[in-house]
Amino acid sequence: MKRLTTVLLAAVLCLAACGKKKNETSMSNIDRNCVEKTVKTLCEKYDGTDGIEDRAHRGVEQAAALWTSADGTPEEFEAFCLENFVADPAERARMAAQLEQNLESLWGCFNKMNVDLNLPIHVDGPEPTKLDELFGAYSPSAHFNDDMFQQKIAFIVVLNFPFYTLDEKNSMGASWSREEWAYARLGDVFTARVPAECEQALSAQLSAADNYIANYNIQMGHLLNDKGEHIFPEMSLITHWGLRDELKTHYNDGEQGLAKQRMIYQVMRRIIDQSIPECVINNPEYDWNPYANTVAKEGKNVEAKPEPDTRYQYFLDNFHAMQQLDKYNPRYPTAVARAFDESMEVSFDEIEKLFDAFCSSPQVGEVAKLIEQRLGRKLEPFDIWYDGFKSRSTINEDDLSAMTRQLYPNREAFAAKGMPSILSQLGFSKEKNDFICSHITVDPSRGAGHAWESNMRSDNARLRTRIGKDGMDYKGYNIAVHEFGHNVEQTIDLHDVDHYIMKGVPNTAFTEALAFVFQVRDLDFLGYKNNDPTREAMQTLDIFWGCYEIMGVALVDMYCWRWLYEHPDATVAQLKEQVILTAQEVWNKYYAQHLGEKDSPILAIYSHMIDAPLYLANYPYGHIIQFQLEQQLKGKSVAAEIERIYPAGRLTPQHWMRNAVGSEVSTQPLLDAAKEALAAMQTN
Repeated sequence: MKRLTTVLLAAVLCLAACGKKKNETSMSNIDRNCVEKTVKTLCEKYDGTDGIEDRAHRGVEQAAALWTSADGTPEEFEAFCLENFVADPAERARMAAQLEQNLESLWGCFNKMNVDLNLPIHVDGPEPTKLDELFGAYSPSAHFNDDMFQQKIAFIVVLNFPFYTLDEKNSMGASWSREEWAYARLGDVFTARVPAECEQALSAQLSAADNYIANYNIQMGHLLNDKGEHIFPEMSLITHWGLRDELKTHYNDGEQGLAKQRMIYQVMRRIIDQSIPECVINNPEYDWNPYANTVAKEGKNVEAKPEPDTRYQYFLDNFHAMQQLDKYNPRYPTAVARAFDESMEVSFDEIEKLFDAFCSSPQVGEVAKLIEQRLGRKLEPFDIWYDGFKSRSTINEDDLSAMTRQLYPNREAFAAKGMPSILSQLGFSKEKNDFICSHITVDPSRGAGHAWESNMRSDNARLRTRIGKDGMDYKGYNIAVHEFGHNVEQTIDLHDVDHYIMKGVPNTAFTEALAFVFQVRDLDFLGYKNNDPTREAMQTLDIFWGCYEIMGVALVDMYCWRWLYEHPDATVAQLKEQVILTAQEVWNKYYAQHLGEKDSPILAIYSHMIDAPLYLANYPYGHIIQFQLEQQLKGKSVAAEIERIYPAGRLTPQHWMRNAVGSEVSTQPLLDAAKEALAAMQTN
């Protein structure tokens, strides 16, 4: 835990500087008269040019909103607009191409520097030094925005490629050409003037939070039950991912498996309420009974202090770091707005209604009853992670791990054999297979695992998963398959998209969707063929239950951030109390009646709340998209559909989905399919 001190100090110093800068920042010095005069002059100068009036109004007004006295006088602003406004379509197209080329160079190099600087922190190896942590917290792109405005490049972009709101993109985008979409995405690049100090402070804070989570491991072989027994073998599991995944593996282990699940649930509760002894975190020197909350060393009980609300301090510090950006984002003035309206391009209210309707559906109760029948017992809170609808639920995980360790003893084996095999089984041609694999680098992850995209075509995407000394166990393999799905998306919609500025997907839920498409086939890739007639129904119910679980978690995250904006001066103790209360309220509304316990705080265990602020909603949204994609993939070549769908790039979510599956994002297909799946299970 001491390793984080240097990174936190850097974050605090940056935030202090940012706060000073924030108070000194002046607003626009361009009044309405200057804007109208400039627009009128441009319209007269280029009279007869198609669409000139709308472009001039948008470009000048948006540039004026970002122009400050430091940029020049109103007279200089007017002269700048008259000199740099491009009316000729051919010249504007050339400007767009030049911008895309230069942005790829800049963003690509910034990204590569980030990857390199974070290698000691993200990739398994020697323990990171203080210097490693400082470099990991450094953001090479922090001054990009400032520099672009100071050089007036940002103003040229805003003037000639104005911003369109989400509503405008959704309503107008259907008739736009690909070129017009690219122009609109250029308009999204410079919508705010966030000082570099704030960008750097946020980067430092998120790096510190990520470091905290990446090193938050529970030593399972040192957990004790009330009889003083060690019921787990020696293994180190990261919270929450490792704990959750271990819990999932014990659904076929009878009473002993149930005892292990209950112990993991108790460990999670201790983490949530911060009664976990600080000395047992990532430390094999102590034995810990999570029920009695007692600690022993070398067989003797010792005094142990609880973790001092560290988890919630990181949460609060994330809020304060992101709050520093608010003033400089007139279009998206809160972190919540930036997460939903800007990043996801789906509103908070729309997500909330979608999740509420799903979690309140009668199908939830019916699926819960089916799980109860299959388990032969009343459900408990940890059964939100019921894993029995997956093909692997009847296969011993030790056997799977023995196979994956033999197949993939190291990262080189997964890169050389695993990835090509997966793509081949999905139907990719050898040429495409070789191309994709050559643009992905596999690394052993220090944390749970992740995929890191490339931002330029001359660089590689990164796949990170946990790889032990004796090879890749099944958990690591399962994560690797998921992350590989991300990498395939990242490679295709970088290299196959027609405009660089359109690279990527509408939001991270869409890359999660493809990662889920890969992950659900992980056993197929190992050669396990499931001829069960209920397989499709089981897969539907698995996606359904996964959505139900993660939607509640996402709502907790969303409501806690909304509360923080309503209580910006909250203390860490108040935040901790509110997070637990919110988790209990969401639990009682959607889960308690099905999972047998009131006031469970379990929805607050997710580490994303600490190291990936406001990201959680992407997962259930991704599951919804995944199901609609799976319906589209039926009877078709998975590879051919991926190659057709993903080069569409960064359309808005609804336009992307209409192009991909012919309909907008909706939970109704999954709800209807769950009803059919339940009927199918009853007849088999």
